[in-house]
Amino acid sequence: MKKALKLKILGAITAIALIVSGCGGDDEAGGDAEGGGTDDMFVTIASGGTSGVYYPIAGAMSTIYEEAGIDTSVQSTGASVENINLLQSDQAELAIVMADAVAQAYEGFGSFEDEEPQDNLVGISGLYPNVVQIITTADSGIETFSDLEGTNVAVGDANSGVELNARMMFEAHGMSYDDINEDYLPYGEAIDQIRNGVVDAAFVTSGIPNGAAMELASTHDVTVVEIEDEGLAYLNENYPFFLEDEIPADTYDNEEDVQTASITNLLIPNPDLSDEEVYELTRLFYENLDAIHASHNAAEDIDIESVEEGLDIPMHPGAEQYFEEEGRTLR
Repeated sequence: MKKALKLKILGAITAIALIVSGCGGDDEAGGDAEGGGTDDMFVTIASGGTSGVYYPIAGAMSTIYEEAGIDTSVQSTGASVENINLLQSDQAELAIVMADAVAQAYEGFGSFEDEEPQDNLVGISGLYPNVVQIITTADSGIETFSDLEGTNVAVGDANSGVELNARMMFEAHGMSYDDINEDYLPYGEAIDQIRNGVVDAAFVTSGIPNGAAMELASTHDVTVVEIEDEGLAYLNENYPFFLEDEIPADTYDNEEDVQTASITNLLIPNPDLSDEEVYELTRLFYENLDAIHASHNAAEDIDIESVEEGLDIPMHPGAEQYFEEEGRTLR
């Protein structure tokens, strides 16, 4: 009886060991034992104002991720600076931002000069150029940059990418906010105030065409103010993340191309996202480019061949893995 009892106990112990071993093997095979997968992700995408280009692109991203089973939300924000802060405070997982704001945060200057450099920032890819567009009307009498002196100018939301650009544009032309009456308004409100005669000109740094500016052009004779040669030379020397660009003729019924500057928009993740999470978010984005392109005309410039353009911070390893698998040779 004792021998039989011992055999029964030994058999039970062996069975339990096999069950435990089997469970452990399943966890290892699944690869998600530590929560590194995307099954339980909730992705908040920090965009910009609803009248800008970031918002519809973020909306297209949200649809793509939702269809893949990833819960998402799109957050309307004051854009670049706020978006960076949302990532760093774990209130967002992805953000669309301008390269100059990222450079300032990464190195600790400009809008981030009183903070420690955020050298943990990483990128997924460059997206499309944001073009500096200074919009006014023929009735304002403003034809050159220097004509802005003494006028009411909407410079974008405070500390937005648009507003950072505006400061640098004035600096490049030997001017500052002391020379104007600045008003911190996003695109839509700024254009409304031009229409109402409260604002004389507005900085609309975005993809081309900007919807709010197009609406103004449908009811008013719009003038687009040029960035002058000396201004471009200053930007090239002091802020090399700016590129020489132009606003094509007929964009806003302008008869000729208008010389200006542009800066690349970037897609960046929360630095704490895992390689697997960023790989999957990157893969879904670039394997559904048709949907991204359809979200806005400016988004048509997004291409897997130019993912490193304007990306002067390290690329996240998860994004790097995806692009290398797609045959992209990264620097």
